[in-house]
Amino acid sequence: MPDPFLILVILIAVVAVVALGLSVRVVQQMQVGIVQRMGKFHRTIEPGLHLIMPFIDRVRYTMDMREAVVPFPPQGVITEDNLMVGIDSVIYYQIVDPVRAAYEAQNYIQAIEQLTMTTLRNIIGGMDLEQTLTSREEINQKLRAVLDEATGKWGIKVNRVELRSIEPPATIRDAMEKGARAEREKRAQILLAEGQRQSQILSASGDRESSILRAQGERESAVLRAQADRQASMLRAEGEAQAITTVFHAIHAAEPDQGLLAYQYLQMLPKLAEGGANKVWIIPSELNDALKGLGGNLGEMARSFGAADPSKFDAPQKVDVFAEIERAKRAEEEQSQASVQQAIAEAARMEKGAAGVVAAPVTPAVTAAPPAQIAPDTQIAPAEPQAAGEGDG
Repeated sequence: MPDPFLILVILIAVVAVVALGLSVRVVQQMQVGIVQRMGKFHRTIEPGLHLIMPFIDRVRYTMDMREAVVPFPPQGVITEDNLMVGIDSVIYYQIVDPVRAAYEAQNYIQAIEQLTMTTLRNIIGGMDLEQTLTSREEINQKLRAVLDEATGKWGIKVNRVELRSIEPPATIRDAMEKGARAEREKRAQILLAEGQRQSQILSASGDRESSILRAQGERESAVLRAQADRQASMLRAEGEAQAITTVFHAIHAAEPDQGLLAYQYLQMLPKLAEGGANKVWIIPSELNDALKGLGGNLGEMARSFGAADPSKFDAPQKVDVFAEIERAKRAEEEQSQASVQQAIAEAARMEKGAAGVVAAPVTPAVTAAPPAQIAPDTQIAPAEPQAAGEGDG
């Protein structure tokens, strides 16, 4: 038979081990243990190793002192304008008094959730949909104040309350999307119209400046063409004057007779018939008599005038066209330099002007240089008279 003493020793050892196991408690960091003795609160134990009375004391609750986050499922809330919205909220809380948190509320998480739902209904019920969507911060502050006041006696502090989402009804969302789309289209139309307006203003300004510049160019071109025509006419007139002078001196120096004049008359007859309107050309039979009479009359006139005296003939003054062109070019350059200096002075004045005053752009007036006049004291050498007998043969 086993020894009764040995059995007793073994029982005592087992009881001692169990008692030691029940008396040693380890509390983790940021946790607090609630010790009850015979079902009644005895004390709290901090993080670390602790010994309690076995079979008498018991760690009933272990409270986590860190800040906790509790998300609540979406719940329907009716706004002031009778619209149902779904609100999803999140609560950030922290236990500040573990004893009160353990004994004041049976389930403080469920109590906070129900309190949040009722408070949200009370707050949202006094707002319309637009205020609800745009006043999240105000709702958060009101909800936090109510929860913090209610949970203070539970040993819990509510640090933050956030509304994660506010979901209006589907029809309201569609209406809001259409309104937002219409507003965006309106802004786009306004921007497009503003852009077109600016474009038209710039185009009109460009057309105006282009027309002004084109008109100025046409005016300058017309002035230059008129000057060129005048100078060309002067050159032609000078050439014709010199040619007439040369022919006149040659005819008088050669002392033409009746035969020569008759020969010249016969040479001119075909040219008289070259006209397009001359259909019929009749040579009279009395042409010889007419030529004789014409030659006799011309011979008598030539003899009555006598020999031409070149010293009595005054040739037209020779026009120095190239000098006139040079004077006109110099005048145009002076006018251009004056316009440039005026533009520079106007730009300097605008830079020194008062801030914010926009000066009108100055377009320098382009004045066509007046046609250069021939100086009255210009000495033009007369054409040298052709010596008598020159050009004969």
